[in-house]
Amino acid sequence: MTTMIRRQILTLLGLSPLLLARPALAASPAALGFPELYGKISVLGLEFSTKVKELDGKDVVMSGFMAPPLKAEATFFVLTEIPMSICPFCSSDSDWPDNIVVIYLDEKQTFVQPGTRIEVSGRLEMGSWTDPETGFLSRLRLRDARYWVV
Repeated sequence: MTTMIRRQILTLLGLSPLLLARPALAASPAALGFPELYGKISVLGLEFSTKVKELDGKDVVMSGFMAPPLKAEATFFVLTEIPMSICPFCSSDSDWPDNIVVIYLDEKQTFVQPGTRIEVSGRLEMGSWTDPETGFLSRLRLRDARYWVV
């Protein structure tokens, strides 16, 4: 081995602990839009899109509007594609609108006025689920979420 190659190897070995000690860069959440939530409508109802299936369990960011909350101290709300004046919860999967997502906050935040555009980030969870506290059904949720006005 030549002196030059040996020097390069030693330099690389000397730097490797520093490279290994660097914190991993956090992956930024994937953007997910309302038109991307569902693929097709079958006899069983709305089917999740391929993108939603791939992002299930991962952090995503969405943009929309906060539906009026049921109570001021709630730690959840409904994100809608368009501003709404009433809460859009439904009674069954077959009635579930294709332009809402339930948001479960990681901590209480002050709610915003309907018609105010917000962005929300959280961990996407798909599949029918009934909240044991409220009895509300959801097909898509963001867990451990936070939101901000845009």
